[in-house]
Amino acid sequence: MAERTEGSIEIEATPAQIMEVLTDFGAYPRWAQGVKKAKVLARDIQGRPTEVSMEAGQMGINASYTLRYKYMAKDGGLSWTTKEASGAVKDLVGGYVLEPAEGSTRVTYRLTMVPAISLGGFMKRQAERTIINAALGGLKKRVEAG
Repeated sequence: MAERTEGSIEIEATPAQIMEVLTDFGAYPRWAQGVKKAKVLARDIQGRPTEVSMEAGQMGINASYTLRYKYMAKDGGLSWTTKEASGAVKDLVGGYVLEPAEGSTRVTYRLTMVPAISLGGFMKRQAERTIINAALGGLKKRVEAG
């Protein structure tokens, strides 16, 4: 069974403000390190993206995938599963959990990645940690910049 890796950060914003950035997938290439393209393919009846295709790559390792999104109640976050993938990634399962705090929100990013290329357990966890740290840092910078 694949192990989940996670990381957390405090962001000086409300969960609603953070969700606004998280669901603006078209803007991901501007702040989410490694994301080259993102396109919303389907939306729910509330207009929220439920299926998004992405192209990502770093250090010569590229992947294309389509993710299905589910949303937690009351701007509590979102989660995703892989619909299809090609390139360096076989499967991605993860999510952001948003917990309001006084004057800020604690954001936890959880990720389980199944690479299409052979990586040892340590290397896989390091790759996941790199993705998580870059995502949380980019999200914080984007949200707090307004």
